[in-house]
Amino acid sequence: MKAIAAPRHLPVSDPDCLIEIETPIPDLRPHDLLVRVRAFAVNPVDTKIRASLGPQPLVQPRILGWDAAGVVVSASPEAGGFAPGDEVFYAGDLTRPGCNSEFHAVDSRLVAHKPSTWSFADAAALPLVGLTAWELLFERMGVPASGGNRTLLIINGAGGVGSALIPLAKLAGLTVVATASRPETTAWCRALGADHVISHREPLAPQCAALGIRAFPLIANLYSPEVHWPETAVLLEPFGTLGLIVEPREALPIGDPLKAKCARIVWEFMAARAKFQTADMHVQGQTLARLARLCDEGRIPKLATRHCGTPSPESLRQAHAAMETSTAHGKWVFEYAC
Repeated sequence: MKAIAAPRHLPVSDPDCLIEIETPIPDLRPHDLLVRVRAFAVNPVDTKIRASLGPQPLVQPRILGWDAAGVVVSASPEAGGFAPGDEVFYAGDLTRPGCNSEFHAVDSRLVAHKPSTWSFADAAALPLVGLTAWELLFERMGVPASGGNRTLLIINGAGGVGSALIPLAKLAGLTVVATASRPETTAWCRALGADHVISHREPLAPQCAALGIRAFPLIANLYSPEVHWPETAVLLEPFGTLGLIVEPREALPIGDPLKAKCARIVWEFMAARAKFQTADMHVQGQTLARLARLCDEGRIPKLATRHCGTPSPESLRQAHAAMETSTAHGKWVFEYAC
C-alpha cells in the first residue's frame, strides 16, 4: 500500500520531511479492524511526533496521522460490532502507525460507525478533537451533560479542540467566552456558538470585565499554558477548575493564588487510554458513537475548514506548516479518490 511517512526529523521547510513510501498492508492484532482509509485530518500532534523522531534516518519511516474515516475491510475475531463494509471513524492510537496511508489497522474499541449524514472528509475532522473536548469537559472538568448556569472561558477557541469544545459546552448549557486573534477566527468562534469572543493578543481581564465577568468557574486553556498562566490564575474563581491539554514549555508556579483558591487543575490527553491499554478503552468508541448521533441530529457543526484534496507529501507538508505556525483554524482534511 502507499503511505506518506517521515523518514526522520527534518524541518517542515525541507521537501524530504515527508515522503511517499510503499509498505505492506498491516497485520491485525486482537480486537483490530483493517480500514480502507477514505479521509484523514491533520492535528498539531502529527508535527510533535515528527519532531520527536531524531536526526538519524529511521529503519522504517514513521507513518503519522491520528484522525480517520473509512470502510472496514476485515475484522479480527475479537472485534465485535463491526463487519466488512461498515463506515467508521476514529482517532486511533499514538503508539501505533498512523492513518496517512491507504489502509490502517486500529483497535475496534477506539472506533465507532461514522455519522451517516456526514461525508468521510467531514467525519475525519472530528474524532481526535471531539474526544479531547468531550473528555476534558465532561470527564476531567466534571461538567454534567446539563451544565447549568455557569460560564466557561476557552483560550484558543478557534483551534481544533476549541472548535469542538465550543459547541459541546453550548449543548451542556454553558455560557462560552472564547479567545481568538484574527477577524476570521473570531467569526469562526461566533459561528460555532460562542457567546462572546475576546482577543488573546491583549490582556484578558479587562476584556472580561467589559463583559461584566470578573472570574470564571471553568477555564479551558488550549494553548501553551505559560503564556496566560498569571491571568488564568487571577481569573479563576475560588474552587474553580482549570483544564489543560498542552504541556508547558517552562516550570509553572502552582501555588498562590491557585492554592488559596483551592483550584482544581486537570489534564486531558486523548491518547492515554490506548497508550496505557486501560480497562475502559472501549469508552472512546462509545463516546464517538454519541458524537456521531449528535452530528446526525444536527447538533454538532462540521469542523473542516479546508478540504485539501488527495494527499501528497507536498500538500501534507503544507498542512504541517500551518499546524506548526498556528495559522490554521478548525480542521484541515485530506480525502483519497474512490
